[in-house]
Amino acid sequence: MSQENNLLKKVISHAKEYGFVFPSSEIYDGLSATYDYGQYGVELKNHLKRYWWEAMVQLNPNIVGLDAAIFMHPTTWKASGHTDAFNDPLIDNKDSKKRYRADVLIEDHIAKIEGKINKEVEKASKRFGDDFDKTQFLATNPRVLQNQEKITKINERLKSSLSSGELTDLKLLIEELGIADPVSGSKNWTEVRQFNLMFSTELGSVADESNKIYLRPETAQGIFVNFLNVQKTGRMRIPFGIAQIGKAFRNEIIARQFIFRMREFEQMEMQFFVKPGEELQWYDQWKEKRMRWHQALGLGEENYRFHDHLNLAHYANAACDIEFQFPMGFKELEGIHSRTDFDLKAHEQHSGKKLQFYDPQEEQSYVPFVIETSIGLDRLFLALLATAYKEETLEDGSNRTVLRLPAPLAPIKAAILPLLNKDDLPEKAQSILNDLRFDFLLQYDAKDAIGRRYRRQDAIGTPFCITVDHQTLEDETVTLRHRDSMKQDRVNIETLKDTLTTHCSLSSLLRQL
Repeated sequence: MSQENNLLKKVISHAKEYGFVFPSSEIYDGLSATYDYGQYGVELKNHLKRYWWEAMVQLNPNIVGLDAAIFMHPTTWKASGHTDAFNDPLIDNKDSKKRYRADVLIEDHIAKIEGKINKEVEKASKRFGDDFDKTQFLATNPRVLQNQEKITKINERLKSSLSSGELTDLKLLIEELGIADPVSGSKNWTEVRQFNLMFSTELGSVADESNKIYLRPETAQGIFVNFLNVQKTGRMRIPFGIAQIGKAFRNEIIARQFIFRMREFEQMEMQFFVKPGEELQWYDQWKEKRMRWHQALGLGEENYRFHDHLNLAHYANAACDIEFQFPMGFKELEGIHSRTDFDLKAHEQHSGKKLQFYDPQEEQSYVPFVIETSIGLDRLFLALLATAYKEETLEDGSNRTVLRLPAPLAPIKAAILPLLNKDDLPEKAQSILNDLRFDFLLQYDAKDAIGRRYRRQDAIGTPFCITVDHQTLEDETVTLRHRDSMKQDRVNIETLKDTLTTHCSLSSLLRQL
């Protein structure tokens, strides 16, 4: 088993054991690619939402929020192009009976070639030490250049096939590259065919009178159809943005890799409306702002990179992904797209209503262009969990598993622990908890030895443990234990609120932006 797959398995196991993520409907043997967030998972998820929302809406006076319905008029999806063109290229392996996205199989093959380049870089770095010049090595090493040329040719072929809809050429490319089924190793593939990703249902109580509608495959269209409602009621001036957090649904060909790709997922999207001709400068600005937001989490700058889209969607004139180093390699975390005026014009055409902004300075109306930032909340959750998960060997030879979550995002901010469950210590601990619970989510734990209780809190990522002992009854001090360093300080009870506020407030993250 590869080190990456082993890490993912450990994260999945830890997430279930400690109440972060459960398989959905598990008592009925589960439902494929569907998960429930447990008591700690829902807290972490809500903190991530707050971090995104406050960074978008609270810190930007020209961005406001929206919560649009999941069900929308079916013409919405005709106008957006989803009814006719929201497809993925599907391919089956005849021997394993497994189904895959053809383009993802090819992208995974490219990732393997990139892995060979990285290995060459690692070997050269060890050989030359401080004298190693990575840029020069990548530009001159024959094996690296040969592999880079392979990647370029594959990407060009993939882009050409996808943009032209030549599904036969996609299969031919898979065969020429010798791509095998990851499960069985078989190369016995079916033809490639298109697969629409939208879930449909019926609106109406009588079958003969019901209308076919869809579960939304993205949250963006709810923003576009409400463009004028928000602009007029909020007296918004260009440029301005509309932010939304909500569920979306896609009937994925293959949903896998835990919560990375699911059929029901949550998006955090912001559509930023700008004057035509200014979209690309705003596109660059939002790329920089979104990367800064991610890096403020402290997950390591080396774990992020931009990836420009080779095959632009029909609505875009520029697009890129912020990719993150997940346990299974660099994968998309957030998309940033210059959507032009496609969506608003399409809804104008299909609704017969004008969706334009009147500019009083220029005394003219126009359809704004749009810059979109769209991040998968579940993917962000996985990125954070996988990076925070650590197995450590301590100085005394013992081991611990700890989630080094950023303190402002941790589900529980502090655990209140009476050293003994007697001698008035539980009552004093409860008094401290009752005083702090109005400002922080805390946990009281009096069961087991203090060391075991510390380990439980380490495993769920609690930044601080507050231990109440007999000295507390004498001088109003407690032991404050820090999760990451395991350092223990003797502090006055009166200082606890200020200490927790300093370290656990979201403002400590927001001020880095």
